[in-house]
Amino acid sequence: MKYRLFLALISLMFLPLQAVALSSDWQRDNDAGVRLISAVDAVGQDAAVTLGLEIQMAPEWHTYWRSPGMAGIPPQIEFSPTDADGLGNLKSSHFLFPAPKRYTAYGLETVGYHDHIILPLVVQLETPGRSLTLNGKVNLLICSSICVPKSFDVKLKIPEGNAVESAEAKLINEYKNLLPTDATVSGIAIRGIVNNSDGLAVSIESRDALVDPDIFVENDVNTGFAAPTVTIDDDHRGAQLKIKLADNLPAGTSLAGMKLVLTIVNDGHALEQKIVVPPVTADMTFTAEKRIPFVLAILFAVIGGFILNLMPCVLPVLSLKIFSAIGHGGGEINAVRRSFLMTAAGILFSFLVLSAVTIGLKSVGMTLGWGVQFQQPVFLLVLIFLLTLFAANMWGLFEIQLPSWLADKVGTAAYHPKLAGDFATGAFATLLATPCSAPFLGTAIGFALAGGAAEIIGIFGALGFGMIIPYLLVAAFPRFATALPKPGAWMNVLRAILGLALAVTAVWLVWVLSSQITSNFAALVGLSMTGIVIMLGFLKTKVSKKIIAVGLLIFCLVPIVLTLVGPRMPKPMNETERLWIPFSTNALAADIQEGKTVFVDVTADWCLTCKANKQFILMHGDVYQRLFHSDVVAMQADWTNPDPVITDFLHKYNRYGIPFNIVYGPGAEQGIPLPEILTHDTVVDAITKASGVRKE
Repeated sequence: MKYRLFLALISLMFLPLQAVALSSDWQRDNDAGVRLISAVDAVGQDAAVTLGLEIQMAPEWHTYWRSPGMAGIPPQIEFSPTDADGLGNLKSSHFLFPAPKRYTAYGLETVGYHDHIILPLVVQLETPGRSLTLNGKVNLLICSSICVPKSFDVKLKIPEGNAVESAEAKLINEYKNLLPTDATVSGIAIRGIVNNSDGLAVSIESRDALVDPDIFVENDVNTGFAAPTVTIDDDHRGAQLKIKLADNLPAGTSLAGMKLVLTIVNDGHALEQKIVVPPVTADMTFTAEKRIPFVLAILFAVIGGFILNLMPCVLPVLSLKIFSAIGHGGGEINAVRRSFLMTAAGILFSFLVLSAVTIGLKSVGMTLGWGVQFQQPVFLLVLIFLLTLFAANMWGLFEIQLPSWLADKVGTAAYHPKLAGDFATGAFATLLATPCSAPFLGTAIGFALAGGAAEIIGIFGALGFGMIIPYLLVAAFPRFATALPKPGAWMNVLRAILGLALAVTAVWLVWVLSSQITSNFAALVGLSMTGIVIMLGFLKTKVSKKIIAVGLLIFCLVPIVLTLVGPRMPKPMNETERLWIPFSTNALAADIQEGKTVFVDVTADWCLTCKANKQFILMHGDVYQRLFHSDVVAMQADWTNPDPVITDFLHKYNRYGIPFNIVYGPGAEQGIPLPEILTHDTVVDAITKASGVRKE
């Protein structure tokens, strides 16, 4: 018996420790009660701890969200000193608000919670690791048929020690899971937004079936919006929510350009997204494309990535890889594999970096698009520098040396590239690919940028995989490269030709730069690049290295200064550009309303696909006659420089890159979007269809 008792006591020592409930006492009256609860039973070493304000209300009573609507006040808590040290180690605190519900009473729309709610409360500590003592007053406004203000005093102490989850952690986490999140977590995404001056129409899609979606609008000018009119698609995966202004806008303000925070809720899930209201359009009807399945978007991305290898933006830089392949003629198979795999790695790495940058920019509410970095003069200058250096390297003026810790030659032939150069070639090809919009690419990019982090990473990764397919094929079958003629003196001529191709690409980018800074300053940038090439040419002569270094420094600093401080003045329009009417959403809406046929071309100087469409299709033959010598209105939106109006216009059609062309008319008031690569028949057929008789 003694042994059994001893064993029982020993076994108790190994039972798992139960979480300790850590909360203040309930403070109640007949209508409501509150208490503070903690997610941990000790403060630990973190700079913050998570608490929860638990509120219980009598049936039919409710309290308010952070933006209460037409009436009401959200819950508040005020902390007062607890000891000689002040606020008991409290530095600051703020509530997190789970997805709310809408209440209508006496003609007023309000937003909040009924019966029971836990508001997560994040508390920052003055001194991490030290105990936290709280003495707070909770102020509530609760409403039913009448509204009653309430005040309750709450006290809670969280001791020092390891931060182990308390018994109340599950309760707090339950409500943290109801916090509005991004599209990836919530499964809700915004397809498009239309503004008709007295309200908005927001088109959404959902991973789960839409049950009773709602939308709440917050802004800095306290303008109210009424409850939405909801139209759910037949498949219950999409909906259009129309919301009218409930208040007059403050004097001197307009809905267009206003910054809003939209919270869209559906069956326990909520999306929170910052937006900038687009310009006014004629109606509140959407023409945005329906979202395609993720698997199909991945397939489109792979195909689009593969086609990028054939686009004019990429071909000049791929001359580096062409030279590399020829340099492997008669070479060793393993060296070929390493070279082409390294280039593929450079491409894939760059696409993943682009996806990470895109996610970061989107998380802070920035407007995104494919190739928009070409709207930035500094980015153009970096590319011009790199192209100049690659061209000089091709001409044999200097060699790109691999750092000692990466020293690893691919083969022994004189012209075999090093692994760093192969990787750089892939990364650089990716950068130059971004202004190109190949078939299938626009749809894939639109899917990614309209979604969350998972979609962006998946689509950008698939684009990179599609682009590296040719390199993987050569790596798998290296005899494609080794069967080429062996390197010889003839390669010097080829080096000069391919270097010229890179130089021409740099000149093209200088011309693009002239659309963003003055033409004279852009010309000086071009001259500076020429100076850099000349200085590099002196490296193999007896000219003092100090003189060369000073010259390189001057020729590098001049374009940097010009690009950073040069005035942003677009170059004057040429004769061809004057044929087009400048894009305006108001003019477009008016022309559509009058029954005119309107052809809109969204283009940019840095978009070579746009230039090819214009040169070989739009400004050629009977397409040219239809656009400029008939009753068709030819409207051009120049996206060379950042323009939020054009960006919002693209996003309305779920497009995030260019070229983009669309035709409106009596037979197509919502527009006929055209593919990225135009053909004569595609354009003519669209104009003919759009010009049809308006249906009454």
